[in-house]
Amino acid sequence: MRFAILMLSTLCLFGGASIDTKETRLDMRLREVADLQGVRGNQLLGYGLVVGLKGTGDSSQVKSTAQTLSNLLARQGVNILPSAIQVKNVAAVMVTAELPAFSRPGQKIDVTVSSSGDCSSLAGGTLLMAALQGPDNQVYAVAQGPVLVGGFSAAAGGASAVKNHPTAGRIPDGALVEREVPGPFNDRKMLRYSLQQEDFTTAVRVVHAINQELGDPAARALDSRTVEVAIPPEFQGHLVELVARLENLPIQMQNKPRVVVNEKTGTVVMGSDVRIGAVSIVQGGLSINVTSVPQVSQPSPFSPKGKTVTTAQTDVKVEEEKPKSMTIEPGTSVGRLAEMLNALGTTPRDIIAILQAIKDAGALNADLRVL
Repeated sequence: MRFAILMLSTLCLFGGASIDTKETRLDMRLREVADLQGVRGNQLLGYGLVVGLKGTGDSSQVKSTAQTLSNLLARQGVNILPSAIQVKNVAAVMVTAELPAFSRPGQKIDVTVSSSGDCSSLAGGTLLMAALQGPDNQVYAVAQGPVLVGGFSAAAGGASAVKNHPTAGRIPDGALVEREVPGPFNDRKMLRYSLQQEDFTTAVRVVHAINQELGDPAARALDSRTVEVAIPPEFQGHLVELVARLENLPIQMQNKPRVVVNEKTGTVVMGSDVRIGAVSIVQGGLSINVTSVPQVSQPSPFSPKGKTVTTAQTDVKVEEEKPKSMTIEPGTSVGRLAEMLNALGTTPRDIIAILQAIKDAGALNADLRVL
């Protein structure tokens, strides 16, 4: 029996003084930096049937499909038991959509259709009228139409081929809005902006830009993410003009150096301006192979007390790789470091471990995020 190889890696860091990373500043508009509270979409959910499939629908094991089709036919004046229905051309689906802010009845929105049974493909199917409800169980839209699928599924002679996800598709403009979300926008007494990234400096800059534009201390920062704006008297009842004026204000931003690593996939993403300080890296590996071979010992012929015995012969082999070392000069970018480590044959997961150790050594002046 062969056991798994045990890998022991050591990583030594001799850190020097870290360097200062220059902050890149750029001007962005307020609507690119913050979101206006209360102006957002709402999620809708519905259940329906897709018909017209070419034998790729749900099997008889999915009882809900036959029951739903029986109920639908009963509303059309056709009474038939669910057990008498063959649903190979029908599939039960969940229908999802997002109701944009300020949607009005009669507008059209896109919907996504996803199989909830065991159908193999929705290609060529048509969604029957499905009511889309909000979290309050009110119907806000009704969806119906042909389903567009970006894949296919084919099978013949025991062989099959599948591309992308044929059990999910979209219906562009497939739903009609029947109800609007209540809430008059112009009756508000104040506005609140939520920064997409919390930062005290950015919040103060947003407040300064708004007060400078309005000529009155109408804005104030509630915390590092929320900015509240009182409505000036001249804009009472005319908030659309005020929001349009504020959303294009230039806001000076400062990019924070950041390195993002994903340990599950071995992916490393970093900004081109991320630098590291002087550091020396030494990496070595130790592999241990343990091999066990069974040996059978038999007694002499016609031995009255002899027994067959099985023993294991174990062989242990230890190999220690030659340590890999490199010295990084101050100001080297993280991208250049990754190229140097790749040239040495370092795996992506080892690179992630090295970056984490460099951060702990104080030589990486950036925000390291591990997913």
